[in-house]
Amino acid sequence: MQDETADCATHGAAEDAELISRIAAGDQSALRELMDRHSAWLRIRLARRTPDEDLAETALQATFVAVWRHPRRYRGHGAVGAWLWGIAIRQLISALRVQRPPAPVPHQVVSALSPIVRSAEDELLLAVEHGDLGAALTRLSPRLREALLVTVVDGLSVREAALLLGIPIGTAKSRIRLAKAQLRRHLVGEIA
Repeated sequence: MQDETADCATHGAAEDAELISRIAAGDQSALRELMDRHSAWLRIRLARRTPDEDLAETALQATFVAVWRHPRRYRGHGAVGAWLWGIAIRQLISALRVQRPPAPVPHQVVSALSPIVRSAEDELLLAVEHGDLGAALTRLSPRLREALLVTVVDGLSVREAALLLGIPIGTAKSRIRLAKAQLRRHLVGEIA
């Protein structure tokens, strides 16, 4: 069963890379297919980062416009989905620079990501969510948890996280430092 999952993931990755190659050659149908494969989970993840649905949708559309304009920026290293998420989160940050974000909202729990096969990252996050780390994360306040997630999971810089969360950079740094310290105490306390 695990071998079949690995084969599916490898096959999907190869198909995604082929779609990027076709997009680079100007194939619009390849772009539509890439959008069909990835837009649902990207939309959900963007919606987790802003309560403004229009802003999330704008970032999603800008992501695929960026892919169409610069498909050769994908160098063939890593998963296409991870590359797309990097573009999407930066498109959201760019949109936030133009529009001041509303007050931060706690992380929303989404029961079903999409009918599309979950990425390896999503599978890992689900496993973490139900393990010791997930239990320790739930013990953090929503503000601390959100600051930690956008920097550690989404890979944003502190400056980008501050912009996304609508807080000063110093506050973002403090929340991240405090979240890491509390998380460490929760995990060590449970292990000891």
